[in-house]
Amino acid sequence: MLTAERGFFYLLISMKAVILAAGYGTRLQRDVATDNSGKFVHLTGVAKPLLPVGHCALISHWVQALTASDCVDRIYVVTNALYQAAFEEWAAHFTNVRILSDQTRTNDERLGAVACLQLAVKHFNIEGHVVVIGGDTLFKEDFSLSKVKEKFSDVQRKSEDSCLVLSYHCRDDETQKYGILEVNEDLRAFCMKEKPLPSETKSRRACPCFYVLSKKSLPLLDVFLDEKKNAPIEEKDAPGNFVSWIISRKPVYVHQISGRFDVGNLPSYIECDLYFKEKLRDAKSYMV
Repeated sequence: MLTAERGFFYLLISMKAVILAAGYGTRLQRDVATDNSGKFVHLTGVAKPLLPVGHCALISHWVQALTASDCVDRIYVVTNALYQAAFEEWAAHFTNVRILSDQTRTNDERLGAVACLQLAVKHFNIEGHVVVIGGDTLFKEDFSLSKVKEKFSDVQRKSEDSCLVLSYHCRDDETQKYGILEVNEDLRAFCMKEKPLPSETKSRRACPCFYVLSKKSLPLLDVFLDEKKNAPIEEKDAPGNFVSWIISRKPVYVHQISGRFDVGNLPSYIECDLYFKEKLRDAKSYMV
């Protein structure tokens, strides 16, 4: 019979990861097309998660860290029909990665990130906890999947409904770019405001796309998308919209990190790639 501690350990190592990679990178591709230097022509038509960052593709940093940390036992990547072949070729190098296409071919057809998450949950019959990761996001070196696993175990002891999200401090002039979390003294979120003015909240807790959703929260994906079925795609696209909605329905706790890389355009890609080429101290233990 499993002890409580061993039970939690087993629960955590059997989690799944879903990497959201069905975007079309329109801003980045526009920047690459209009760049006159010729230095970035090799990025033409490359999905953002497959961009070379340091010694490997951006998404490979996640697969290596998730595997080394024993945080999950399977990684599912949701992409689109346009990039499916490229992701399949990339995934052939890993034994624990599966690719799923949302069957769209243009940005106007996109399902939205929340619908892509729901698609993965249903297609792969996911019944346990899920780590949800934005495919165009990486974190600074203080981020640790092992610490996230430990924190999620702690909040699960409080309630099996509990989910976990990340936050980092942003500047006053950045609140309008992000979802901003408001939390209580126990670091439980009671609100997330989408791109508020600095005057609309005292919080400066930006929330990146990395969530640990409890298995008990997964049925709410259906409820959320049913409520939003006639809403504009923008209300279903950003995964933070689901987090904002779920905060009033399930306990959502916060784990603090120092910052992230969000590859949205060419300057942000250059900054990220330079960091991993020149400043990353230990690639083998990165994010583990």
